[in-house]
Amino acid sequence: MMGLGNVDLSKSSSFLKISVLLFVSIVCFYLGTQWSKSDVYQQLLFFSSHQNPSSDPNSHSSVGLSPNFNKSFNLPSLINDTASSTTAPQQQQQQEERQDGSVASSSVPPPVEPQPTPPPPPPVVKRMGVVDENGVMADDFEVGEFDSEVVDNWEASGSNETQEMQTVPGRGFKIDNFASCPESMREYIPCLDNVEAIKRLKSTEKGERFERHCPENGTGLNCLVPAPLGYRQPIPWPQSRDEVWFSNVPHARLVEDKGGQNWITIDKDKFKFPGGGTQFIHGADKYLDQIEKMVPEIAFGKNTRVVLDVGCGVASFGAYLFSKDTLTLSVAPKDVHENQIQFALERGVPAMVAAFATRRLLYPSQAFEMIHCSRCRINWTRDDGILLLEVNRMLRAGGYFAWAAQPVYKHEAALEEQWEEMVNLTTSLCWQLVKREGYIAIWQKPLNNSCYLSREEGASPPLCEPDDDPDKVWYVDLKACITRLPEEGFGGNISQWPARLQNPPDRLQTIQMDAYISRKELFKAESKYWSEIVSGFVRVLKWRKFKLRNVLDMRAGFGGFAAALIEQKLDCWVLNVVPVSGPNTLPVIYDRGLIGVMHDWCEPFDTYPRTYDLLHASGLFSVERKRCNVSTIMLEMDRILRPGGRIYIRDSLAVMDELEAVGKAMGWRVTIRDTSEGPHASYRIMVVDKRLLQT
Repeated sequence: MMGLGNVDLSKSSSFLKISVLLFVSIVCFYLGTQWSKSDVYQQLLFFSSHQNPSSDPNSHSSVGLSPNFNKSFNLPSLINDTASSTTAPQQQQQQEERQDGSVASSSVPPPVEPQPTPPPPPPVVKRMGVVDENGVMADDFEVGEFDSEVVDNWEASGSNETQEMQTVPGRGFKIDNFASCPESMREYIPCLDNVEAIKRLKSTEKGERFERHCPENGTGLNCLVPAPLGYRQPIPWPQSRDEVWFSNVPHARLVEDKGGQNWITIDKDKFKFPGGGTQFIHGADKYLDQIEKMVPEIAFGKNTRVVLDVGCGVASFGAYLFSKDTLTLSVAPKDVHENQIQFALERGVPAMVAAFATRRLLYPSQAFEMIHCSRCRINWTRDDGILLLEVNRMLRAGGYFAWAAQPVYKHEAALEEQWEEMVNLTTSLCWQLVKREGYIAIWQKPLNNSCYLSREEGASPPLCEPDDDPDKVWYVDLKACITRLPEEGFGGNISQWPARLQNPPDRLQTIQMDAYISRKELFKAESKYWSEIVSGFVRVLKWRKFKLRNVLDMRAGFGGFAAALIEQKLDCWVLNVVPVSGPNTLPVIYDRGLIGVMHDWCEPFDTYPRTYDLLHASGLFSVERKRCNVSTIMLEMDRILRPGGRIYIRDSLAVMDELEAVGKAMGWRVTIRDTSEGPHASYRIMVVDKRLLQT
């Protein structure tokens, strides 16, 4: 066909497109009309437990045919009736008409567009983190459900729980509640009270029985060490320096043995500590003043920050040094006066059970600016001076050894001989006798190796081999050699206190660790991290009202947690534990002016039960669970934690469920909190409160 301009419209592309579109539209309209009239969807099955009984006795009670079976409906009318807002009578009439099937399409009013329902407002999101969106510590956040009255009453609550099974729902951890140990174990120290192992020792003449002899695998502690009858919340520091409850350490032997030496007395329901000692019966404060007058360069709280007191008694020497901003670690063996360390800890003074015997003490080289011995009953010159050589290892370059003993001031033949032996030994160690006055003698260690190297060939004692690591202390035997000082001056070139707390020490470079960035950057980052975390704990979790005194950091790193507590001016001390499973950072901790010890948490700790107010463990269990049982470590934590004390564990989600189950099986009050990274972080914080039992 030809059109205008001789154009064949039947062959035009536009004409073909219009034709196809028109055809498709007609087909769709026809199919839609037929589908709407179809009875395909009339026979619907309904599943209901309340279906009316069917006439068919074999029909199932929960399956029935649609009540609209064999009925026809006008779909637009139904849609319109559903969307329109009709009155109740109209709705009832429409339902009756539908039942009769007599509704005509012409009687339906025109459709009304339904009004959209506005969406509900979004739920209010609570802030669960410690930092805001800019990474700044904030106050307006939630730390979880908290009832101050309940928390305040926790300490007074008892434990009436029966033997049950502690289960974490859906986690698979089922742990029987731990039973209480016999009353005879209330002062139990597993590695020092192993009677069977001590009986098997070939010799005890060098004090071997006072060293660690831990139970074999499978024979360790498996119960909860009980508190003494009438145990009370410890008296807070500084009052505890002068008096403690008798019921908390109910042992009177020290009073009987040392009552005339001004150590300790009993007054009604308390032990009282006049501040005296065997060699300073006029009081520890005057004794300390005398030492500073003898050698002004000692300068407690500046040049001298960290001190070791050997054979400490009830630790009055260290207790009074706190007033001079000096931190003292008091040590003594568990001997016939077995509870002297327990008294020290109850007073709130840093102390550990330790003995100079056959192994190195668990402290690094160049740890202490002063080591003090007042009638400590140690024969320093035995076995070619091997015990004084251990003192030399731990004494910082330029540090002082103070000895208050009878050979210093008495002029009896036997005592004068002992003095001469001591002078000869200290001279061979290149120590300088800087002052001898009254009953005190003070020596100073050299600053470098020049004196050692200038001695005659074959001089005794010899220098230790260059490959000897003086910081390796875990089950290492004593060595009858002089520990070399680092040629770089590491350990002797530290800052004065308090600047040294935040100054990265040179010995950072000696730490064997995998580090892809500067160790100084790691040091500063750790300090900043714990500063922010602890400030949040103090502000939000009200740590000041806890009256913390004895604190144990179970995985201390560089000591950032302890440094943060000092920055917050909390009146407490921290024993920093460096596990053997990680890098040995103990030298750095001591260079900062803090104290610490090397330990393997797969074994018990050398302290009495009920020692610490707060235990802190960050990332400990993720590492140690590969080496030993989690419940073994937590039983030890329960042993050394005071009733009414607290535990803060920061660790991965992989171990948190197991920790929670074990903690509840011990009767702890356990709360799991988010870390500062928020609820989606891979770490959580487990907060534990140990009940103060009323007996």
